[in-house]
Amino acid sequence: MNAPFNRHVGLLVLDVAMSNPNGDPDMESEPRTRELDGLGMISPVSLKRKLRDLVSDDSEVFAVAKQQLSLGENTHNQFKILEDRGRDRDVIKAMDKSEFMQTYWDARMFGNTFLESLKDSELSKEQKNKKSEGGYDHLINTGATQIGVGMSIAPIDVVRMTNTNKSGVEADKDRGMAPLAFRVVQHGIYCIPIFVNPSIAKKTGATNEDLDLLKFMLPYVYQHTASAIRPQISVLHAWFAEHKNTLGSCPEHLFINALMPKLKSGVKKSASANDYDIPEKDGLGDLLDRFKDVRDLVDG
Repeated sequence: MNAPFNRHVGLLVLDVAMSNPNGDPDMESEPRTRELDGLGMISPVSLKRKLRDLVSDDSEVFAVAKQQLSLGENTHNQFKILEDRGRDRDVIKAMDKSEFMQTYWDARMFGNTFLESLKDSELSKEQKNKKSEGGYDHLINTGATQIGVGMSIAPIDVVRMTNTNKSGVEADKDRGMAPLAFRVVQHGIYCIPIFVNPSIAKKTGATNEDLDLLKFMLPYVYQHTASAIRPQISVLHAWFAEHKNTLGSCPEHLFINALMPKLKSGVKKSASANDYDIPEKDGLGDLLDRFKDVRDLVDG
């Protein structure tokens, strides 16, 4: 069986202003930072969640994508989300491999660990036999798409403010206050690497149209999932490159390093995107010849 597509590599370049791109639940939702050097961080789960939300909420982005990409018309795949609230676990456990792979877009692209929740104490005798015979193996897979940890180019400064509420939350209060609850990054340029592995796509059932949907959504993923704590996150570039074959035709760190923004000389911390040299496509130089196609998805 041939892989459904060549290997791909991507780089999402974000401009973050007075927003929290990814709060740390262990630190009262403080913007994630790396202790070593103060660089800001965005977890892979954070970006995956936003992509899932665009699909599961049947957003305007997904509505347009369905129309423009004719999703499911050729493969008859569905674009449901496995990692969704209210899912019926018994229905999922009853699915065979083919039905499962055909149903869930995020399982095909990001993988799943549903099997880890199938405890023997919760299974019938028939289900236990099925599990012991490998009948649930399709419910635990890594994904065809792996998202790296997003990192800011320069150390970030965190701004903290106290939120107030005109109407009180407590019964005996006529107003409310949340001390230092508003925690945002003053400014930062973040980069998130993305890797698409055709070897895994064969196992999860990922198709070209699954990859096309991912690429379609990336330019809109922050704008259309904006919230009160992250109102100003812009996708400056959504670089995506297709290798010339399934194994990879260029070391991917060369691609990522060539398109990574850099602080201008003399600048220690950034106040705006003007403090950076942000490469364009011609920054790849001779590397362009080592890929089948390179494009900025922001430009269409």
